[in-house]
Amino acid sequence: MSALILFVFIVGAVAAVPIAHALLVAAMAAALSTDRVPLDLLVQQMVAQVQSFPLIAIPFFMLTGALMMGGRLGESLIGVLSATVGRWHGGPAQVSVLSSTLFGGVSGSAVADASAIGSLIMPWHRRLGYPMPFSAASLASAATIDIIIPPSIPMILYALSSNTSIAALFYAGILPGLLLCGGFMVACWWVGKTKNLPRETAAAESAVMRRNLLLASPAVLLPVLIVVFLRFGIATPTEVAVLSALYAAAVSALLYRDLTWRRLHSAIVEAGVATGVVLLVIMASAAIGWLLTFDQLPQGVVAWVSANVNSDWIVILLMNLMMLFVGMFIDLPAAILLLTPVFLPLAQSMGMDPVQLGIMMVVNLAIGLYTPPVGTTLFITSSLAKVKVGQTVRAMGPFYLVAFGVLLLVSYVPAVILK
Repeated sequence: MSALILFVFIVGAVAAVPIAHALLVAAMAAALSTDRVPLDLLVQQMVAQVQSFPLIAIPFFMLTGALMMGGRLGESLIGVLSATVGRWHGGPAQVSVLSSTLFGGVSGSAVADASAIGSLIMPWHRRLGYPMPFSAASLASAATIDIIIPPSIPMILYALSSNTSIAALFYAGILPGLLLCGGFMVACWWVGKTKNLPRETAAAESAVMRRNLLLASPAVLLPVLIVVFLRFGIATPTEVAVLSALYAAAVSALLYRDLTWRRLHSAIVEAGVATGVVLLVIMASAAIGWLLTFDQLPQGVVAWVSANVNSDWIVILLMNLMMLFVGMFIDLPAAILLLTPVFLPLAQSMGMDPVQLGIMMVVNLAIGLYTPPVGTTLFITSSLAKVKVGQTVRAMGPFYLVAFGVLLLVSYVPAVILK
């Protein structure tokens, strides 16, 4: 059954069938191939997976991002950062990194980050005469910081699949996200200095700087509030998501004064559509995961590894390689929901904390977002920069080095993410 699922899914993916639909077709094909799986039970498993209270956090975090990123916040934040670091070596690219890191505390979506920030930063880079492939590369990699620091939609999905604390995952993602931010900024500085890339030369007016700083401060404050509320048990992750949406609406209405009924309607529709896509992926992945468990694939993987691999560090290396490979071809939500039932028993068999596995998985799959052939942020930023994907990939070298360095730390030094 597992082999049939894999075959049908690969055929669907190669035929450019949407991931959720390919998963559903594979599940149906597997169920119909045997009389051991009642179809009504399979449907029950699909529906049960989305009847979860923590899932309510997803639409509200998405709504928060749509409200905050669709207004004046983006322009103000980029204005502050360009005035602060734009004149450094590699400064214009560092603005992309810092913007993504700060937006990460708002949206929790790498795709939304790449689209929103790219549409603001790319024209500025082009006016400076900045090399657009490097501009696209810096933003494609930095946008994935959004899904590592809280709030993070993929971490919510992993928590749902592994019965792990969302708050613990959010808290554990802070340091890896900051390490990626710092590493990417050093990479931008090194490339900017060695290639003498253009920099911002115009001095910022102090009045404009103060105004932009005031308007950008809510973006900096929101992730801090999220961490404080979760860390001290003031609210649950779902309650924090609702409070974040209310916070975003209040800031847009009272501080930015750009919250219109049309914009509110657009943000709600955007969050609703995005949530619908995620829920369909969850349901399809739940069907596949249940069938794989029914076929005892996770137990088979654990038994094979126990019999053939004697070193934990080799097991971790193999897990990383598999996650990286899967992340190059499958959308991140589906990859998390498919890989978690397989790797969680394996991680538990060698004493790995589920929180560490979750962070390791998210970092791995984040790298897949800017790795060909199906890198989502890679294609988005290349399109915004109006360059070929191959040109962007050639400029990715320093960012891959940083990402793999952080991945090694997360994988082999648990103290980086655990208490």
